Amino acid sequence: MLPIDKLESFVRRHGEIDQLLCTAEVLADRGRLLELNRERSRLTPIIAAFQDWQRTSRQIADDREALDDPELGALAREELPELEARVDALEHELRVLLLPADPHDERNTVLEIRAGTGGEEAALFAADLFRMYSRYAEHRGWTVELLSSSDASAGGYKEIIALVSGERVYSSLKYEGGVHRVQRVPATEAQGRIHTSTATVAVLPEAAEVDVAIDEKDLRIDIAAASGPGGQGVNTTNSAVQVTHLPTGIVVRCQDERSQIKNKARALKVLRSRLLAMEKQKQADAIRDERRGMVKAADRSEKIRTYNFPQNRLTDHRLGLTLYKLDRLIEGELGELIDAVVAWYQAARLAAEQPTEQAP
Repeated sequence: MLPIDKLESFVRRHGEIDQLLCTAEVLADRGRLLELNRERSRLTPIIAAFQDWQRTSRQIADDREALDDPELGALAREELPELEARVDALEHELRVLLLPADPHDERNTVLEIRAGTGGEEAALFAADLFRMYSRYAEHRGWTVELLSSSDASAGGYKEIIALVSGERVYSSLKYEGGVHRVQRVPATEAQGRIHTSTATVAVLPEAAEVDVAIDEKDLRIDIAAASGPGGQGVNTTNSAVQVTHLPTGIVVRCQDERSQIKNKARALKVLRSRLLAMEKQKQADAIRDERRGMVKAADRSEKIRTYNFPQNRLTDHRLGLTLYKLDRLIEGELGELIDAVVAWYQAARLAAEQPTEQAP
């Protein structure tokens, strides 16, 4: 069953946002304006599907009431199967839309492609994959900015890293990470034998700026007389400030200024810098772990997808999906494939969220 109360609350919130967006207070606050517009954008497809579901449900109810009507019964019986299929599709769409959002979906993406097993042919395949994703980005109106590359001696790339920017890039590309395998006859193969090579793809959300908020209750402030060599410039007042950040144990002491207020401000500035560095390191560690989980070793047994050029075939092994139009896919026409992969993962999430039946 759909959570009707929750959906109706979204409709009310959407209306509230529309009213707020017309107020002078919000229009004057750029940050608030952007925040409300983002929230409205998230709610709009949910509300559109919900209202379509409501209209279709009412039509079904009307048709069922008309089944025994001598004039309208035949028309109702004809319409009902299509309407019932429509309402089922809308219920599925709504369940997908109500899944908890990935906080990274709206971000740009760092795309990393590395040659795996197969030597020179693997490097050429890495270049083919980069070109394929670049063409797909072009189709979507995204931009691709090359960050770094390592060329192979015979062409192609040992490694290439790019930033892909645009609307919901990570949402579309996040399931492309893994080992990709190619089967084809290399240009240097005189006897026409098919070679198998691999390349690894990592898809990482672009790191966001980390904001550090310090809660006063997490701080211990100690005041003391400044210490140091004697002389006219010695600070003999109780103005030295030592700030201890209790959750991390970081201690910062400042005594250069004669004012407690100034020394505290300096200490907090240093503390924020240290906490920011710590957060960035944790973020980098998390991205590194995500990359390792995607790429592992470039082993053919870990493949997510096979590109078979002699058969013009692409197979995604997660879905068991095979498409015989590799020539078009490799040119960046990935919409059908990526939509299928996203739908497959969404179905898996829906199945995982379904409550299990209790044994009697």
